[in-house]
Amino acid sequence: MKLPRLLTAAIAFVCLGFLVGIVYLISRPAGPVLRDGSINPETISPNADGFSDVTEIEYRIRRAAVVSIYFENSAGNRYYFRQDEPRSRGEYTVKFSGIVDGYLLPGEQYDAEIVTRLLSDGAYTWVIEAADTKTGRVDTASGLLTIEQADTQLPDLYEFSVSPEVFTPNQDGLDDIVWINVYLAKEAELHVSLLDDTGQRYIVPESQEVRLPGEAGRHTYMYDGGVDLGRNPPPDGTYTIVAEAQDAEGQIVRRHGEVTIEFGGMPLAEIVGQPIGDTVRFSSETVIVGDVLTFELTVENYGDAPIRTTGPVPGYVYNQSELYSSTGHYEESGAWRVGIGCDTCLTDYPWRWAVGSPDELTAIEVDGITQYYLMPGQRVVVYGGIRLENIVESRNPQQFWAGLIHEDVEIASVNQRVDPHWIEIVP
Repeated sequence: MKLPRLLTAAIAFVCLGFLVGIVYLISRPAGPVLRDGSINPETISPNADGFSDVTEIEYRIRRAAVVSIYFENSAGNRYYFRQDEPRSRGEYTVKFSGIVDGYLLPGEQYDAEIVTRLLSDGAYTWVIEAADTKTGRVDTASGLLTIEQADTQLPDLYEFSVSPEVFTPNQDGLDDIVWINVYLAKEAELHVSLLDDTGQRYIVPESQEVRLPGEAGRHTYMYDGGVDLGRNPPPDGTYTIVAEAQDAEGQIVRRHGEVTIEFGGMPLAEIVGQPIGDTVRFSSETVIVGDVLTFELTVENYGDAPIRTTGPVPGYVYNQSELYSSTGHYEESGAWRVGIGCDTCLTDYPWRWAVGSPDELTAIEVDGITQYYLMPGQRVVVYGGIRLENIVESRNPQQFWAGLIHEDVEIASVNQRVDPHWIEIVP
């Protein structure tokens, strides 16, 4: 059956209109990507007093776009709050407290990097700019914003010093601490950290002395890498030191320095127990007065940091009344030495020896002076003697023992009073 010509023509007309509509919808120019940009209120006083410190920026994106929000003063200078940030379709609201990307005013000069800064008092044209990610079409919305009573003093860092530039956090008593001094211009949150080349951050705690945290004035940081708290320091390498101050208004100022860590690590060593025989091998349990009591033991560095030592060298023989200081080797902070103690000793470990001889140890120059170190994983045999000259009848025999001393730091319990022996002195 054939359709009437009139009906056929009507259907054809409808189909044609439908196709034309589809083509129009596909090919017509897209509408604005940005709609309904506004800011309210139009006057703020960003000084952190809790009144009129912020305004709200609202806008609507109809399609995926790249958005920038900036402010222009009467001289045409542009200050960015957001720059080239991707946004998907939707409605957006953001609070603005007068903080924009860092900038310098004419004639200004700062040693610090200004990361963010308040707009100065005055009238500004605010602009929201959206660029369609597909077509490149750019739409804007704009209006006026007035800034009043802004607290524009920056939390500047007048002074920033790092000393020494190379430090060795291993409790050897030499360059164990890096000193960081910062002078803060106004009250602000102040943070100091180490940053490696991968972005890993290590927080540096402030030394609590005269200044309260965030108080204006000089602040001191004494950083040992955490070793004094029993933690491993950051790995050896060169780090950026970052000092950053942020005031109550949100202004951020930053300074950078550099420090290198070498031979860092927890110092760990012990007198090694022996599978057969004594840990401390004394020459005899009976010594004729005037003869020498000798000993021999093994020390191992089982940590990941070298340990520093000082003399006298193994093999040195003391007279019983002699002290280690009489050899010219006084107590040195951070140095490790083997000591022998006894029941009638008047001081702790009066007889002490280096942990190894110079030809067994590694020489490292520190501040122009050659120091000797037992390296990680290394073992050495330490030996020496004491010429026993005095008999204390009430304590004869008496006990003699060994210890491994980390001078001015500690004698770890595992290295205290090791392997006591009863020794008798006879006429």
